[in-house]
Amino acid sequence: MKESQDLVRGLKDRHIQMIALGGAIGTGLFYGSAEAIKLAGPGIILAYVIGGLIMFLIMRALGEMLVEEPVSGAFSALADKYWGNFPGFLLGWNYWFAIITVSIVELIVLGNYVKFWLPNMPTWITALVFVIVFFLINITNVKFFGEFEFWAALIKVVAIIAMIIFGLGILFFGVGASNFKASGFENMWINGGFLPNGGSGLLMSLVLAMFAFGGIEMVGMTAAEAENHRITLPKSINNVVIRILVFYIGSMVVLVSLFPWNKVGLEGSPFVQIFSAIGIPAAATLLNVVVITAAASAYNSAIYSTSRMIYGLSLQGNAPKIFNKVGKTGTPVKSIILCSTISLFGILLLKFLPDKAFMYMMSITTFASIFNWIMILFILLHWRKKKSKEEITKFTFKMPLYPYSIYFSIVGLLVIIATMFFLPDYRIALYIGPFWIILLFVLFKIRAKRDVGTGTSSHPSILE
Repeated sequence: MKESQDLVRGLKDRHIQMIALGGAIGTGLFYGSAEAIKLAGPGIILAYVIGGLIMFLIMRALGEMLVEEPVSGAFSALADKYWGNFPGFLLGWNYWFAIITVSIVELIVLGNYVKFWLPNMPTWITALVFVIVFFLINITNVKFFGEFEFWAALIKVVAIIAMIIFGLGILFFGVGASNFKASGFENMWINGGFLPNGGSGLLMSLVLAMFAFGGIEMVGMTAAEAENHRITLPKSINNVVIRILVFYIGSMVVLVSLFPWNKVGLEGSPFVQIFSAIGIPAAATLLNVVVITAAASAYNSAIYSTSRMIYGLSLQGNAPKIFNKVGKTGTPVKSIILCSTISLFGILLLKFLPDKAFMYMMSITTFASIFNWIMILFILLHWRKKKSKEEITKFTFKMPLYPYSIYFSIVGLLVIIATMFFLPDYRIALYIGPFWIILLFVLFKIRAKRDVGTGTSSHPSILE
């Protein structure tokens, strides 16, 4: 197999738009929203508004840098150049850790979704089938990956818009629902008010809302393979606000209005559950197809982004050199093999922790993602310090309200991490997360000591 070190720039504008969109729509919305509704009631709508604002600012911070320097390894490579070797090492591996746990979460829920039709199907079989299918998609070529994500994301977009429109029709006219009386939006306040569990419920639901936003930063990983990044990246990032308003807030308004918030369970997707409960089995079946597509797409994107991060880390010298080669298809095949194999860890979790696997992995993903977002914000602070006033004036996609927007976002994210202590299933992340960070620090020091002992220089930045 012919190998090189260069990724193929094969992602078109429509691919990147849909990859960005697909990163915002996945398990957090279709599956994890049940637990968030349980905590905040209708107030989950406000949680998504607050979380959405923070995420928009994070994406603008990332966008300012990547529009000017679109590189393999994205924010890890930028941290390496503008902050230091250890921040680049830490952010790269922690991002990989966050998204590989996302891939495990997606495998877990895919098994649950399939049980809607095949209740006796072993979850490990479902997981294995999806791993093989998306391994093949990822190693084919990046254009094929982009096409798959384009159509998968399009299915999610069309389905959610249709669900919102159909849901509004049920709310006001009782269209197609045999067990539902048209009642407008009254379910949003008649069962204990808009915030039935008060501010604490809102704050705790914000933790789960941030998990739902995990993966939005994935668009940064496409910068090195984008045909026209100066146009596609700003467009994708600015559209984050519209996506959040329509898909998250719009769908939550419909869900908590259709069905009393305190009757939403945790078995399967709340979207499917609610449409089944109000007497629309056909809609529930169709929605199950959509949520499977969403989870499969999210898993596919997770393998894409983790393999590109391993590739970028290898170019930096922060991962074994075996992973810095690109196969004849233009994809980092060895990195894809590694990430696909590790994602199978989800099968073991389902075997030994069937009731807790999803929430534990969701909590670890949330902690790792928030840590990454905080580091991205700090990178921009270091980036600006290294740029002259003349350079900054020429930037075409600046962070709004800099630096106050940075400080606001960092404080908000730290508050969310502190809140995780009050959620029993999330508390485990406050132990595993710091342990993982300390482990990375130790590994970095061991590698640095080895380099000194062998007389080799510290690893070169791929940007230098």
